[in-house]
Order: sequence, then structure tokens, then C-alpha cells
Amino acid sequence: MPTARLLMMPALAVLLSGCSFAPAYAPPPAPVGAAFMEQGPWTPAVPADAEPRGEWWGMFSDPVLDDLEARASRANPSLAAAVAAYDQARALSTQARAGLLPEIDATATAQRTHRSDNAPLRSGGPDAYTINQLGASVAYEIDLWGRLRNLSAGADDRAQASAADLKSMRLSLQADLADDYLTLRGLDAQLRLLSVTANAYERALELTQIRHDGGNATALDVARAQIQLSTLKAQITDVGAQRALMEHAVAALVGESASSFSLAVVTTSLAYPKVAVSAPSRLLQRRPDIAAAERRAAAANADVGVARAAQFPALMLDGSGGWQTAGRINLLQVPNTFWMVGPQLLGPVFDGGRRRAGVVASRAAFDQASANYRAVVLNAFRDVEDQMALANRLAVEAKDQMDAVTAARRSVELANIRYRQGVATYLDVVTSQTAALTAEQAEIQLNTRRLQASVNLTRALGGTWS
Repeated sequence: MPTARLLMMPALAVLLSGCSFAPAYAPPPAPVGAAFMEQGPWTPAVPADAEPRGEWWGMFSDPVLDDLEARASRANPSLAAAVAAYDQARALSTQARAGLLPEIDATATAQRTHRSDNAPLRSGGPDAYTINQLGASVAYEIDLWGRLRNLSAGADDRAQASAADLKSMRLSLQADLADDYLTLRGLDAQLRLLSVTANAYERALELTQIRHDGGNATALDVARAQIQLSTLKAQITDVGAQRALMEHAVAALVGESASSFSLAVVTTSLAYPKVAVSAPSRLLQRRPDIAAAERRAAAANADVGVARAAQFPALMLDGSGGWQTAGRINLLQVPNTFWMVGPQLLGPVFDGGRRRAGVVASRAAFDQASANYRAVVLNAFRDVEDQMALANRLAVEAKDQMDAVTAARRSVELANIRYRQGVATYLDVVTSQTAALTAEQAEIQLNTRRLQASVNLTRALGGTWS
């Protein structure tokens, strides 16, 4: 009869273990529009998208950028730290899942003991004896209220959030590297422009000096030409310094020392890619930061179940058994066996409101995680709209700036003709050349911003579409 009762209790516990005090979970509601407000020459995202997932920078068709991105994925220390954090989260998830299974421990003891003559309650027996024991013990918590299952579910959710953090870190690294590289390419274009302009200014200075020596130009014209050339050389030095700093930034991102890292000046220009844009609802699944926030909300929901289960009794099923002898008797014999098995029920009686406060705190943590999720979603949609609006406006601005450059170059030609004909001063030439240089520099900067807008839009969309 006692054995039957022992067998009935685990069976009843298994029936009760289907309970869970975690609230039914659904992702927190988030505002999702039917379409993005900004419209532009965007490539629609389709399942047959040929672009490799993750390697979105391939849209620039730049082998140098491809190589830098590969080096960064191998050696960037921040990315390595994110990988380690993900490994830690996975290990904690495995650790929590192990609580759903019984724990089995083995013991082996060989002791020689001598008792004191004045030991309390000493009543005969040998003063010295040997204990040899070999056995095992089993401990298993019957998950009556879903505490262990919710602990495991919460740990799994946090591991998934850590995986999304890793993706977010990788995407951020890729975008930062591409952004810095495009800035460097823009500085290369500035240096090319300034170098060509410096050659033109030097020829202009020589021509002005010749005209001065021939009595056809004033010393003021020569001084103006010299000022213009010296100012331009100062700009070349300044842009060179900016390029060096940007090169150092790229070195840090690829995990290399700035002292031994260098990038050759590139003379070719990049084309403007069309970024694949899908429906707004897809953004919730594509952005890793949104996925991480949603998984943390799910983990907080599971924590509510853990806190509520702590208010109820915990049922432990313990058992142990093995062989035990004194002295040199053969250990593994039936008469030497021992065993113990039985349930243990432990429940709270008075804790000063600690467990109830834990439930309140867990619910507040879930509310906080839900609010954070909605904030991340709102910021994500703002990021996309911002970058689409920027890309659209920059495209229009680029057309106007191109017209300005064309007009400025024509102005320089006319000013030089008028100066050589003696109907204009050299100040007119300097003014036209300065305006042309400013317009061309603005065009280069605008082109760089357009390329960076493509990067930032891809970042806002969570990477390439898949």
C-alpha cells in the first residue's frame, strides 16, 4: 500500500504539471501603416531577389569595400564581443532547460573514522571503523505550476534576443564601415578636384606674372592669383588630414592598427544603387532590433509566470540508493544495498509580501518591455521615412547642383575671355573660379551624401530583403 501511494503521487504531479501561470503571450501591438509615405525610385522587394542576403554592400560593386567588409567580420572586436554575448545567452538557455530533467549524481566514499571517547551519546561500538559506500541520488522538481517551463522559455527568448542583437551589431558595423568608406571616397574625389584646380591656378599665376612683366596686368592681379593658389594648397592639406582620420576610423572597424593600415586613393566614381523596399509590415520581421525588443517582451511575459508560480508549493521527488559496508566486506552484494525515495512538498507560509511584490515587479517589467518594443518600432519607421525622404530630396538637389556646376564652369570661361580681352579685371576671374570650385566641391559632397543615404536606408530596412 505505501508503495502504491508513492507511485500515485508522481502520476498526480504529472497531471498537474500541465499548469502554467504565464499570461497568454502575443507581440505587443505596434502601429504599422499600409505603405510608406515617401515615394521614390525604389526597387520593390520580391522573393526572387538575386542580391545575396546580408552582403548588401555588393550593390556598390566595389571590390575594395567587399574586402573591407570581409575583414571587419573576421576581426572587429565589438562584433567578437557580441558573438561571445550570444554564446553566453545560449549556454544560459541550455542551463535553464536542464532544470526540466532530473538531476542524477553519483557518490563513492571510502572513509576511516575514529570516535572520541567523550563523544555525546556515545554508547558502545568500535572506536575506529571503516565506511565504504557506492551509490547514486536523484532529485527532480515536479513542475506543478510551470515555473521551470517558464524559466526555460524566458531563457530561450533571451537567447533569441541576443541572436538579434548580434545581427543588429553586425548590420551596424557593416553600415558604419560602408559609410566611412564612402566618406573616404568622397575625400578622394575632393583631392582629385583640388589637384586639377591647383594645376590650373598655377598656370593662371604664371600667365598673370607674364602679363604683369609685359605691363598688361597689375601687381594686384598677381597678388590675387597667388592668394588663390595658396588658399587652395591649404585646402588640399586640410582634406588630406580629413582623409587620414577617416582612414584611421576604417582601420579600427576592420580590427587593424591605424599605424600599419592604408587605403590607396581611388579614382573611379560609384553609381547610385536602388535599394529594395518591401511593405511596412515586413519591417517588423526584418529589423533585428525590433526582433530583439519583441523577444525581450516575450521573456518578460514568461517571467510573470515564474513569479506567480513562486507563490505556490514546490514538489520535489528525491531518491538515493547504493551499497554500503564497514571494513573489507565485498561491497556489491544484496545485503549491502540501501535506498530511499519519497516526495517533499515545500510551500510559503509567510514571507512579508516578498513573492507578491515579485509578481507586481514582473508585470511592470513586462509593461516596460512592451513599451520599449513599441518605441523601437516607431523609431524604425521614422528611420525608414527619414532616409527615403533624404534620398528623394538629395536626388532633386543633385540635379540642381549639376546645373549650378555647368553654369559656374561657363562663368569661368567667359571671365577668362573677358580678362584676356582687357574688358574685365582679374578679380572677375578669381570670383568666377572660386564660385566654380565651391560648386564642384558641393557636388562631390552631395554625391557622397546620396551614396551614404543608400547605406542608411539599407540599415533602416534591416539589410537586404529576403
